[in-house]
Amino acid sequence: MADQQALDEVVEFTSGLIRIDTTNRGGGDCRERPAAEYAAERLAGAGLEPLMLERTPGRTNVVARVAGTDPSADALLVHGHLDVVPAEAADWSVPPFSGEIRDGVVWGRGAVDMKNMDAMILAVLRSWARQGVRPRRDLVIAFTADEEASAEDGSGFLADRHPELFEGCTEGVSESGAFTFHDGAGRQIYPIAAGERGTGWLKLTARGRAGHGSKVNNENAVTRLAAAVTRLGEHEWPLRLTPTVRAALAELAALYGIEPDFTDVDRLLEKLGPAGKLVDATVRNSANPTMLEAGYKLNVIPGEAVAFVDGRYLAGAEDEFRATLDRLVGPDVSWEFAHREVALEAPVDAPVFAKMRSAVEEFAPEGHVVPYCMSGGTDAKQFSRLGITGYGFAPLKLPEGFDYQALFHGVDERVPVTALHFGVQVLDRFLRTA
Repeated sequence: MADQQALDEVVEFTSGLIRIDTTNRGGGDCRERPAAEYAAERLAGAGLEPLMLERTPGRTNVVARVAGTDPSADALLVHGHLDVVPAEAADWSVPPFSGEIRDGVVWGRGAVDMKNMDAMILAVLRSWARQGVRPRRDLVIAFTADEEASAEDGSGFLADRHPELFEGCTEGVSESGAFTFHDGAGRQIYPIAAGERGTGWLKLTARGRAGHGSKVNNENAVTRLAAAVTRLGEHEWPLRLTPTVRAALAELAALYGIEPDFTDVDRLLEKLGPAGKLVDATVRNSANPTMLEAGYKLNVIPGEAVAFVDGRYLAGAEDEFRATLDRLVGPDVSWEFAHREVALEAPVDAPVFAKMRSAVEEFAPEGHVVPYCMSGGTDAKQFSRLGITGYGFAPLKLPEGFDYQALFHGVDERVPVTALHFGVQVLDRFLRTA
Protein backbone atom coordinates (compact mmCIF):
# COMPACT_ATOMS: atom_id res chain seq x y z
CA MET A 1 0.00 0.00 0.00
CA ALA A 2 0.98 3.63 -0.39
CA ASP A 3 2.98 4.76 2.65
CA GLN A 4 2.31 7.72 4.94
CA GLN A 5 4.78 9.88 3.05
CA ALA A 6 2.74 9.35 -0.12
CA LEU A 7 -0.38 10.59 1.71
CA ASP A 8 1.51 13.69 2.81
CA GLU A 9 3.09 14.28 -0.58
CA VAL A 10 -0.14 14.09 -2.57
CA VAL A 11 -1.45 17.05 -0.59
CA GLU A 12 1.85 18.91 -0.87
CA PHE A 13 2.07 18.29 -4.61
CA THR A 14 -1.56 19.26 -5.30
CA SER A 15 -1.04 22.54 -3.49
CA GLY A 16 2.34 23.12 -5.11
CA LEU A 17 1.05 22.55 -8.63
CA ILE A 18 -1.93 24.85 -8.03
CA ARG A 19 0.45 27.63 -7.00
CA ILE A 20 2.06 27.42 -10.45
CA ASP A 21 -0.28 29.45 -12.66
CA THR A 22 -0.72 27.48 -15.88
CA THR A 23 -3.83 29.28 -17.12
CA ASN A 24 -4.65 28.35 -20.70
CA ARG A 25 -6.55 31.22 -22.33
CA GLY A 26 -6.46 29.60 -25.76
CA GLY A 27 -4.69 30.79 -28.86
CA GLY A 28 -1.33 29.71 -27.43
CA ASP A 29 -1.59 31.94 -24.37
CA CYS A 30 -0.22 29.56 -21.75
CA ARG A 31 3.10 28.46 -20.28
CA GLU A 32 3.18 25.02 -18.67
CA ARG A 33 6.96 24.75 -18.37
CA PRO A 34 7.25 25.64 -14.64
CA ALA A 35 4.71 22.93 -13.78
CA ALA A 36 6.46 20.49 -16.11
CA GLU A 37 9.75 21.18 -14.35
CA TYR A 38 8.04 20.61 -10.99
CA ALA A 39 6.72 17.23 -12.15
CA ALA A 40 9.97 16.20 -13.84
CA GLU A 41 11.99 16.97 -10.71
CA ARG A 42 9.76 14.70 -8.64
CA LEU A 43 9.83 11.94 -11.23
CA ALA A 44 13.62 12.10 -11.19
CA GLY A 45 13.43 11.82 -7.39
CA ALA A 46 11.62 8.51 -7.94
CA GLY A 47 14.55 7.20 -9.98
CA LEU A 48 12.93 7.80 -13.37
CA GLU A 49 14.36 9.59 -16.41
CA PRO A 50 11.73 12.09 -17.54
CA LEU A 51 11.86 13.66 -20.97
CA MET A 52 10.70 17.26 -21.45
CA LEU A 53 9.28 17.87 -24.91
CA GLU A 54 7.98 21.03 -26.57
CA ARG A 55 6.35 21.90 -29.86
CA THR A 56 6.26 25.56 -28.85
CA PRO A 57 8.68 27.15 -26.37
CA GLY A 58 7.19 27.11 -22.87
CA ARG A 59 4.44 24.61 -23.78
CA THR A 60 6.16 21.69 -22.10
CA ASN A 61 5.20 18.01 -21.83
CA VAL A 62 6.84 15.41 -19.60
CA VAL A 63 7.08 11.69 -20.44
CA ALA A 64 8.68 8.87 -18.45
CA ARG A 65 8.52 5.07 -18.53
CA VAL A 66 8.32 2.76 -15.53
CA ALA A 67 9.59 -0.75 -16.27
CA GLY A 68 7.21 -3.56 -15.34
CA THR A 69 8.00 -7.08 -14.14
CA ASP A 70 6.32 -8.81 -17.10
CA PRO A 71 8.07 -7.83 -20.35
CA SER A 72 5.45 -9.72 -22.37
CA ALA A 73 2.60 -7.56 -21.05
CA ASP A 74 1.23 -4.57 -22.95
CA ALA A 75 2.08 -1.17 -21.51
CA LEU A 76 -0.40 1.15 -19.79
CA LEU A 77 -0.48 4.93 -20.33
CA VAL A 78 -1.14 7.06 -17.25
CA HIS A 79 -1.62 10.71 -18.17
CA GLY A 80 -2.68 14.06 -16.77
CA HIS A 81 -2.65 17.60 -18.09
CA LEU A 82 -0.80 20.52 -16.50
CA ASP A 83 -2.83 23.46 -17.82
CA VAL A 84 -5.99 24.90 -16.27
CA VAL A 85 -8.82 27.17 -17.41
CA PRO A 86 -8.88 30.85 -16.37
CA ALA A 87 -10.15 31.92 -12.95
CA GLU A 88 -11.56 35.34 -12.06
CA ALA A 89 -10.06 36.01 -8.63
CA ALA A 90 -12.82 38.45 -7.62
CA ASP A 91 -15.38 35.62 -7.76
CA TRP A 92 -13.43 33.29 -5.46
CA SER A 93 -13.44 32.89 -1.67
CA VAL A 94 -9.66 32.34 -1.77
CA PRO A 95 -7.06 33.42 -4.32
CA PRO A 96 -7.40 30.79 -7.07
CA PHE A 97 -3.66 30.14 -7.33
CA SER A 98 -2.90 30.08 -3.62
CA GLY A 99 -3.11 26.32 -3.16
CA GLU A 100 -4.41 27.11 0.30
CA ILE A 101 -5.13 24.20 2.63
CA ARG A 102 -8.01 25.15 4.91
CA ASP A 103 -10.18 22.94 7.13
CA GLY A 104 -8.92 19.78 5.44
CA VAL A 105 -9.53 21.05 1.90
CA VAL A 106 -7.05 22.11 -0.82
CA TRP A 107 -8.33 25.17 -2.69
CA GLY A 108 -7.45 26.51 -6.10
CA ARG A 109 -7.75 26.25 -9.86
CA GLY A 110 -6.80 22.74 -10.87
CA ALA A 111 -7.77 21.09 -7.58
CA VAL A 112 -10.10 18.73 -9.46
CA ASP A 113 -9.15 19.48 -13.08
CA MET A 114 -6.65 17.98 -12.85
CA LYS A 115 -3.62 18.77 -10.73
CA ASN A 116 -4.98 16.47 -8.06
CA MET A 117 -4.51 13.45 -10.34
CA ASP A 118 -1.07 14.72 -11.40
CA ALA A 119 -0.13 14.83 -7.73
CA MET A 120 -1.52 11.33 -7.11
CA ILE A 121 0.60 9.90 -9.92
CA LEU A 122 3.75 11.54 -8.56
CA ALA A 123 3.04 10.46 -4.98
CA VAL A 124 2.43 6.82 -5.99
CA LEU A 125 5.60 6.56 -8.08
CA ARG A 126 7.73 8.06 -5.32
CA SER A 127 6.18 5.67 -2.81
CA TRP A 128 7.11 2.74 -5.07
CA ALA A 129 10.69 3.99 -5.29
CA ARG A 130 10.98 4.00 -1.49
CA GLN A 131 9.43 0.53 -1.19
CA GLY A 132 11.10 -1.10 -4.18
CA VAL A 133 7.77 -1.76 -5.92
CA ARG A 134 7.46 -2.42 -9.65
CA PRO A 135 4.19 -2.72 -11.57
CA ARG A 136 3.26 -5.82 -13.54
CA ARG A 137 3.25 -4.02 -16.89
CA ASP A 138 5.27 -1.07 -18.17
CA LEU A 139 3.71 2.27 -17.34
CA VAL A 140 4.18 5.31 -19.57
CA ILE A 141 3.66 8.47 -17.54
CA ALA A 142 2.71 11.63 -19.46
CA PHE A 143 2.03 15.12 -18.14
CA THR A 144 0.69 17.19 -21.01
CA ALA A 145 0.26 20.79 -22.08
CA ASP A 146 -2.70 22.38 -23.84
CA GLU A 147 -5.51 19.97 -22.93
CA GLU A 148 -7.82 22.89 -22.12
CA ALA A 149 -7.57 24.20 -25.68
CA SER A 150 -6.69 22.32 -28.87
CA ALA A 151 -4.08 19.88 -27.44
CA GLU A 152 -1.89 20.78 -30.43
CA ASP A 153 1.00 21.58 -28.08
CA GLY A 154 0.25 18.65 -25.83
CA SER A 155 -1.13 15.18 -26.45
CA GLY A 156 -1.64 15.89 -30.15
CA PHE A 157 2.03 16.84 -30.51
CA LEU A 158 3.15 13.79 -28.53
CA ALA A 159 0.97 11.38 -30.51
CA ASP A 160 1.98 12.80 -33.89
CA ARG A 161 5.66 13.55 -33.31
CA HIS A 162 6.75 11.13 -30.59
CA PRO A 163 4.72 7.94 -30.99
CA GLU A 164 7.78 5.83 -30.13
CA LEU A 165 7.50 6.94 -26.49
CA PHE A 166 4.18 5.12 -26.23
CA GLU A 167 5.33 1.86 -27.80
CA GLY A 168 3.37 -1.09 -26.48
CA CYS A 169 0.63 0.99 -24.85
CA THR A 170 -2.78 -0.50 -25.46
CA GLU A 171 -4.83 1.24 -22.76
CA GLY A 172 -4.67 4.49 -20.84
CA VAL A 173 -6.20 6.09 -17.76
CA SER A 174 -6.69 9.75 -16.94
CA GLU A 175 -9.26 12.20 -15.55
CA SER A 176 -12.96 12.18 -14.73
CA GLY A 177 -13.75 8.81 -13.26
CA ALA A 178 -14.00 6.83 -9.99
CA PHE A 179 -15.28 9.78 -7.94
CA THR A 180 -18.07 9.49 -5.38
CA PHE A 181 -21.53 10.36 -6.66
CA HIS A 182 -24.10 10.56 -3.84
CA ASP A 183 -27.63 9.85 -5.03
CA GLY A 184 -29.32 11.52 -2.06
CA ALA A 185 -30.76 8.23 -0.83
CA GLY A 186 -27.68 6.86 0.86
CA ARG A 187 -26.04 5.18 -2.12
CA GLN A 188 -22.49 5.98 -3.17
CA ILE A 189 -21.86 5.46 -6.87
CA TYR A 190 -18.39 5.45 -8.46
CA PRO A 191 -18.66 6.04 -12.24
CA ILE A 192 -15.64 5.00 -14.30
CA ALA A 193 -15.47 6.59 -17.74
CA ALA A 194 -15.46 4.20 -20.68
CA GLY A 195 -16.34 6.61 -23.46
CA GLU A 196 -16.37 10.24 -24.53
CA ARG A 197 -18.58 12.20 -26.87
CA GLY A 198 -16.79 13.63 -29.86
CA THR A 199 -15.85 17.30 -29.97
CA GLY A 200 -17.33 19.42 -32.75
CA TRP A 201 -16.62 23.08 -31.99
CA LEU A 202 -18.23 25.01 -34.82
CA LYS A 203 -17.89 28.36 -36.53
CA LEU A 204 -21.06 29.60 -38.26
CA THR A 205 -20.77 32.42 -40.79
CA ALA A 206 -23.71 34.33 -42.22
CA ARG A 207 -23.19 36.69 -45.13
CA GLY A 208 -25.55 39.31 -46.41
CA ARG A 209 -25.79 42.78 -47.88
CA ALA A 210 -24.17 45.55 -45.89
CA GLY A 211 -26.09 48.77 -45.63
CA HIS A 212 -27.52 51.64 -43.62
CA GLY A 213 -29.28 50.67 -40.41
CA SER A 214 -32.32 52.78 -41.30
CA LYS A 215 -33.05 50.97 -44.56
CA VAL A 216 -35.09 47.81 -45.11
CA ASN A 217 -32.69 44.92 -45.69
CA ASN A 218 -33.94 41.42 -46.45
CA GLU A 219 -30.36 40.12 -46.67
CA ASN A 220 -29.30 41.04 -43.14
CA ALA A 221 -26.42 38.80 -42.02
CA VAL A 222 -27.25 39.29 -38.34
CA THR A 223 -30.85 38.21 -38.85
CA ARG A 224 -29.76 35.17 -40.83
CA LEU A 225 -27.26 34.18 -38.17
CA ALA A 226 -29.71 34.73 -35.33
CA ALA A 227 -32.28 32.50 -37.03
CA ALA A 228 -29.73 29.72 -37.55
CA VAL A 229 -28.48 29.94 -33.96
CA THR A 230 -32.04 29.83 -32.66
CA ARG A 231 -32.83 26.73 -34.71
CA LEU A 232 -29.72 25.02 -33.36
CA GLY A 233 -30.40 26.03 -29.78
CA GLU A 234 -34.01 24.83 -29.89
CA HIS A 235 -33.40 21.58 -31.74
CA GLU A 236 -34.36 18.39 -29.89
CA TRP A 237 -31.76 15.81 -30.80
CA PRO A 238 -32.97 12.21 -31.02
CA LEU A 239 -31.92 9.55 -28.53
CA ARG A 240 -28.86 7.51 -29.48
CA LEU A 241 -27.52 4.84 -27.10
CA THR A 242 -23.87 3.82 -27.40
CA PRO A 243 -22.68 0.54 -25.84
CA THR A 244 -21.15 2.41 -22.89
CA VAL A 245 -24.30 4.41 -22.20
CA ARG A 246 -26.46 1.31 -22.54
CA ALA A 247 -24.20 -0.50 -20.04
CA ALA A 248 -24.40 2.46 -17.66
CA LEU A 249 -28.19 2.48 -17.81
CA ALA A 250 -28.36 -1.28 -17.32
CA GLU A 251 -26.11 -1.24 -14.23
CA LEU A 252 -27.86 1.75 -12.69
CA ALA A 253 -31.27 0.16 -13.32
CA ALA A 254 -30.10 -3.04 -11.64
CA LEU A 255 -28.82 -1.03 -8.67
CA TYR A 256 -32.28 0.52 -8.22
CA GLY A 257 -34.26 -2.63 -9.03
CA ILE A 258 -35.70 -1.08 -12.19
CA GLU A 259 -36.44 -2.89 -15.43
CA PRO A 260 -34.22 -1.13 -18.03
CA ASP A 261 -36.72 -0.11 -20.71
CA PHE A 262 -34.54 1.15 -23.56
CA THR A 263 -37.60 2.03 -25.63
CA ASP A 264 -38.35 4.95 -23.30
CA VAL A 265 -34.99 6.20 -22.09
CA ASP A 266 -36.29 9.56 -20.88
CA ARG A 267 -38.72 7.76 -18.59
CA LEU A 268 -35.95 5.46 -17.40
CA LEU A 269 -33.80 8.47 -16.55
CA GLU A 270 -36.67 9.92 -14.52
CA LYS A 271 -36.96 6.67 -12.54
CA LEU A 272 -33.24 6.75 -11.76
CA GLY A 273 -33.68 10.11 -10.05
CA PRO A 274 -30.44 12.01 -9.30
CA ALA A 275 -28.35 9.09 -10.62
CA GLY A 276 -29.77 9.83 -14.05
CA LYS A 277 -27.51 12.89 -14.15
CA LEU A 278 -24.58 10.57 -14.77
CA VAL A 279 -26.13 9.60 -18.11
CA ASP A 280 -28.59 12.24 -19.30
CA ALA A 281 -26.03 14.40 -21.14
CA THR A 282 -24.77 11.45 -23.18
CA VAL A 283 -27.91 9.96 -24.69
CA ARG A 284 -27.97 12.54 -27.48
CA ASN A 285 -25.79 14.73 -29.63
CA SER A 286 -25.82 18.40 -28.68
CA ALA A 287 -24.99 21.83 -30.13
CA ASN A 288 -25.00 24.81 -27.76
CA PRO A 289 -24.40 28.32 -29.15
CA THR A 290 -21.79 30.07 -27.01
CA MET A 291 -20.42 33.17 -28.81
CA LEU A 292 -21.67 35.82 -31.26
CA GLU A 293 -19.66 38.33 -33.28
CA ALA A 294 -21.18 40.93 -35.61
CA GLY A 295 -21.07 44.56 -36.56
CA TYR A 296 -18.90 47.57 -35.80
CA LYS A 297 -21.42 50.45 -35.48
CA LEU A 298 -25.03 50.61 -34.34
CA ASN A 299 -26.41 52.20 -37.50
CA VAL A 300 -24.50 50.00 -39.96
CA ILE A 301 -25.82 46.60 -41.07
CA PRO A 302 -22.72 44.39 -41.37
CA GLY A 303 -22.10 42.17 -44.35
CA GLU A 304 -21.04 39.27 -42.15
CA ALA A 305 -21.94 37.80 -38.77
CA VAL A 306 -20.26 34.91 -36.93
CA ALA A 307 -21.31 32.53 -34.17
CA PHE A 308 -19.51 29.77 -32.33
CA VAL A 309 -21.22 26.61 -31.16
CA ASP A 310 -20.04 23.90 -28.78
CA GLY A 311 -21.10 20.73 -30.55
CA ARG A 312 -20.70 17.19 -29.19
CA TYR A 313 -21.59 13.92 -30.85
CA LEU A 314 -21.78 10.31 -29.75
CA ALA A 315 -19.72 7.47 -31.15
CA GLY A 316 -21.24 6.45 -34.46
CA ALA A 317 -23.37 9.60 -34.71
CA GLU A 318 -21.05 12.10 -36.39
CA ASP A 319 -22.65 11.70 -39.83
CA GLU A 320 -26.04 12.44 -38.32
CA PHE A 321 -24.54 15.43 -36.52
CA ARG A 322 -23.16 16.87 -39.76
CA ALA A 323 -26.39 16.29 -41.70
CA THR A 324 -28.45 17.94 -38.97
CA LEU A 325 -26.19 20.99 -39.00
CA ASP A 326 -26.56 21.32 -42.77
CA ARG A 327 -30.33 21.26 -42.39
CA LEU A 328 -30.63 23.58 -39.38
CA VAL A 329 -28.25 26.38 -40.39
CA GLY A 330 -29.99 26.75 -43.76
CA PRO A 331 -28.77 27.99 -47.14
CA ASP A 332 -27.71 31.47 -46.00
CA VAL A 333 -25.26 30.35 -43.31
CA SER A 334 -22.15 28.21 -43.69
CA TRP A 335 -20.49 26.17 -40.96
CA GLU A 336 -17.09 24.62 -40.39
CA PHE A 337 -15.27 22.84 -37.60
CA ALA A 338 -13.19 25.23 -35.51
CA HIS A 339 -11.95 22.12 -33.71
CA ARG A 340 -12.88 18.48 -34.15
CA GLU A 341 -11.97 15.33 -32.27
CA VAL A 342 -13.34 11.82 -32.40
CA ALA A 343 -15.85 10.20 -30.07
CA LEU A 344 -14.49 7.29 -28.03
CA GLU A 345 -15.80 3.96 -26.81
CA ALA A 346 -13.96 1.60 -24.46
CA PRO A 347 -15.09 -1.93 -23.55
CA VAL A 348 -16.56 -2.26 -20.07
CA ASP A 349 -15.99 -6.01 -20.02
CA ALA A 350 -12.20 -5.65 -20.42
CA PRO A 351 -9.85 -6.98 -17.70
CA VAL A 352 -8.49 -3.49 -17.05
CA PHE A 353 -12.00 -2.23 -16.23
CA ALA A 354 -12.48 -5.11 -13.80
CA LYS A 355 -9.22 -4.18 -12.08
CA MET A 356 -10.29 -0.56 -11.75
CA ARG A 357 -13.59 -1.71 -10.29
CA SER A 358 -11.80 -4.02 -7.85
CA ALA A 359 -9.40 -1.28 -6.68
CA VAL A 360 -12.28 1.09 -5.90
CA GLU A 361 -14.30 -1.58 -4.13
CA GLU A 362 -11.33 -2.53 -1.94
CA PHE A 363 -11.21 0.96 -0.41
CA ALA A 364 -14.91 1.84 -0.77
CA PRO A 365 -16.73 -1.47 -0.16
CA GLU A 366 -19.98 0.44 0.35
CA GLY A 367 -19.69 1.93 -3.15
CA HIS A 368 -21.26 0.82 -6.43
CA VAL A 369 -19.01 1.04 -9.48
CA VAL A 370 -20.71 1.70 -12.83
CA PRO A 371 -19.42 2.62 -16.30
CA TYR A 372 -20.34 5.95 -17.86
CA CYS A 373 -19.61 8.13 -20.87
CA MET A 374 -18.13 11.62 -20.50
CA SER A 375 -20.16 14.41 -22.03
CA GLY A 376 -16.94 16.24 -22.93
CA GLY A 377 -13.48 15.08 -23.89
CA THR A 378 -9.91 14.53 -22.68
CA ASP A 379 -6.44 13.87 -24.04
CA ALA A 380 -7.54 10.28 -24.56
CA LYS A 381 -8.86 11.45 -27.94
CA GLN A 382 -5.40 12.32 -29.22
CA PHE A 383 -3.78 9.22 -27.74
CA SER A 384 -6.43 7.09 -29.46
CA ARG A 385 -4.56 7.85 -32.71
CA LEU A 386 -1.91 5.44 -31.39
CA GLY A 387 -4.46 2.70 -30.81
CA ILE A 388 -4.68 3.41 -27.08
CA THR A 389 -8.08 2.75 -25.50
CA GLY A 390 -8.83 5.41 -22.89
CA TYR A 391 -10.62 5.26 -19.55
CA GLY A 392 -11.41 7.96 -16.99
CA PHE A 393 -9.98 6.91 -13.62
CA ALA A 394 -8.92 9.60 -11.15
CA PRO A 395 -10.29 8.18 -7.87
CA LEU A 396 -11.68 10.47 -5.16
CA LYS A 397 -13.87 9.64 -2.17
CA LEU A 398 -16.02 12.72 -1.66
CA PRO A 399 -18.41 13.71 1.13
CA GLU A 400 -22.12 14.11 0.51
CA GLY A 401 -23.00 17.58 -0.71
CA PHE A 402 -19.66 18.02 -2.49
CA ASP A 403 -20.65 18.72 -6.11
CA TYR A 404 -17.55 17.45 -7.85
CA GLN A 405 -18.77 17.89 -11.41
CA ALA A 406 -19.89 21.48 -10.81
CA LEU A 407 -16.35 22.40 -9.73
CA PHE A 408 -14.85 21.55 -13.12
CA HIS A 409 -14.08 25.02 -14.53
CA GLY A 410 -16.17 26.43 -11.64
CA VAL A 411 -15.64 28.99 -8.90
CA ASP A 412 -13.99 27.91 -5.61
CA GLU A 413 -12.58 24.72 -7.09
CA ARG A 414 -11.30 22.53 -4.25
CA VAL A 415 -10.65 18.97 -3.14
CA PRO A 416 -10.73 17.38 0.35
CA VAL A 417 -7.45 16.06 1.73
CA THR A 418 -9.17 12.77 2.58
CA ALA A 419 -10.23 12.44 -1.07
CA LEU A 420 -6.61 12.76 -2.16
CA HIS A 421 -5.55 10.11 0.35
CA PHE A 422 -8.22 7.74 -1.00
CA GLY A 423 -7.12 8.48 -4.55
CA VAL A 424 -3.49 7.62 -3.84
CA GLN A 425 -4.44 4.33 -2.20
CA VAL A 426 -6.80 3.27 -5.00
CA LEU A 427 -4.42 4.36 -7.77
CA ASP A 428 -1.55 2.53 -6.05
CA ARG A 429 -3.66 -0.65 -5.81
CA PHE A 430 -4.75 -0.47 -9.44
CA LEU A 431 -1.41 0.38 -11.03
CA ARG A 432 0.48 -2.37 -9.20
CA THR A 433 -1.64 -5.10 -10.80
CA ALA A 434 -3.08 -3.49 -13.94
